[in-house]
Amino acid sequence: MTVTVCIIAYNEERTLPRLLADLKKQDYPPEKTEILLIDSGSDDATMQVMRAFARENPQYLRVTVAENKKRTLAAGWNVALGLFQEDVILRIDAHARVPADFLRKNMECLEGGEYVSGGPRPNLPERDTPWQRLLLMAECSMFGSGIAQFRRENKKKYVKTMFHPAYRREVFEKAGKYDERLGRTEDNEMNYRIRQCGFRLCYDPSIHSWQYTRSTLGGMMKQKYGNGYWVVLTLKVCPRCMSIYHFVPLFFVLAVLGSTVMAAMGKGWPAKMLWGAYGLAATAMSVLAVRGEEKHPSQILLPGIFLLLHGSYGIGSMAGLLKLPFWRARQD
Repeated sequence: MTVTVCIIAYNEERTLPRLLADLKKQDYPPEKTEILLIDSGSDDATMQVMRAFARENPQYLRVTVAENKKRTLAAGWNVALGLFQEDVILRIDAHARVPADFLRKNMECLEGGEYVSGGPRPNLPERDTPWQRLLLMAECSMFGSGIAQFRRENKKKYVKTMFHPAYRREVFEKAGKYDERLGRTEDNEMNYRIRQCGFRLCYDPSIHSWQYTRSTLGGMMKQKYGNGYWVVLTLKVCPRCMSIYHFVPLFFVLAVLGSTVMAAMGKGWPAKMLWGAYGLAATAMSVLAVRGEEKHPSQILLPGIFLLLHGSYGIGSMAGLLKLPFWRARQD
């Protein structure tokens, strides 16, 4: 089987060369590999990095560089679906790393009879500093990142969603293209549609890849806000795509607002119970997160980081909730 590796990037001149270097180290035959690089309107040197890779690597079936003029991820994946020519298409985030056996492991899984394959995707810090490691702890903790199975499961099983998946061509021939109405949750909606078409997503713990954690707290908060915003708007497009755990931060923020109003009216016990329970949970999960790690004074900030991330996600969901009645979910 042949494979198309698709990377969509926006302003990734710093991380993209590392990922491209990883691709050159793959132990799957390059003569069975197509590389598809799509730039989403970057204003740095991302496009130059892509073009240089295309010029300097004739060993592949082909290396194609294309533009995603609409700039969203969903539109970028649709550009890829219109261009890829091989048996399998494999999505890799530009802010990621892959080991040398990544392509081979995916192809072995698909050649064994599966139609969609993927595996665990732990996070990496961009730089090895105490602050970066602290942000990594927050992102890797179940309390900070959620219960998605691609983050921590170690058994082969069928799942609802996954990161850096590989798909046989037949999957998209039946399921169609990505829904370009969605700004963040296009993968949830697509994986739901794929499951509705009768395909299963095979999670294989031997297939590894990594994702870089946002390098700043502000960047992480912005990401969480956007995630929260789009999970609510997705209800208008595909309500069954989302699970109840996607809305836990929204319920938390609503509980904070409600208990604050009650406290202002002289009934402070709901706020005391809420903050007491949250404080205990955040402290306990912080202790678990730093267990076995090299200790640093900055780790005392971890409960506060959890609060900022949960608050950002929940406030984003509130913004989405306010937008929902007025949002016209139109498909171009």
